[in-house]
Amino acid sequence: MGCPSKEGATARKSIHQKPVVTRIPLTKARINLGAIVKRVHTDKECFILEKDGLPVAALMDVDEFEDYLELHDPEVNQAIAESREEYLAGKSRPAEELLRELEEEEAREREAEETVG
Repeated sequence: MGCPSKEGATARKSIHQKPVVTRIPLTKARINLGAIVKRVHTDKECFILEKDGLPVAALMDVDEFEDYLELHDPEVNQAIAESREEYLAGKSRPAEELLRELEEEEAREREAEETVG
């Protein structure tokens, strides 16, 4: 989550990239709002808007903002904690096993639909 590094600004974000955060005066942001919003959405760049040199607001992509809000949701944090406890207690299984089961279930459902239809 977060804004990508300068090197990868046009590539999609990576978990290990440092955020690109550009500080810009509010008046300049107002004049260039369309271009700034495009950079925020397309390049996942973040902007801090300043008034008289002081940060007053920030712009970030809506997907990043939704992730931010979700991570601050107590229910989400509780689910993450419970999942971690289950994993540490050995109540997990390889992803390949789960995917195989899901594919088998999907195949059975398709066969059932074909015999009915």
